[in-house]
Amino acid sequence: MRPLMIAACLALTAAASAAAAQETTQAPAAAPASAAPALKGDPQAGRQLTYTCHGCHGVTGYKNAYPNYHVPKIGGQPAEYLVNALTEYKRGTRKHPTMQAQSQSFSDQDIADIAAFLSSLK
Repeated sequence: MRPLMIAACLALTAAASAAAAQETTQAPAAAPASAAPALKGDPQAGRQLTYTCHGCHGVTGYKNAYPNYHVPKIGGQPAEYLVNALTEYKRGTRKHPTMQAQSQSFSDQDIADIAAFLSSLK
């Protein structure tokens, strides 16, 4: 029985080595999304896209009435931060049901435009 187990282990090891060698000869994987060139945002287009943002983020004191929770200030934030946040909401890696739903309708260019507009606010 022992020689059969050793033979099975050797066969699995050989198969794994062959698969690993084959992977290294294939074309390299695509660059991660963060390595993609940044899109240039259009603040005027972003202004048009942010009309729904004011419902929560435009509330004085940045608090939502119900349920009571803190709403972050987004005007004047760095564009890179805003792009990253909206992209993470869109991908589902950043959790907030409303923001995830809002971001689903935005293209990458929309997100760049929104970030360009909001980052220009003081």
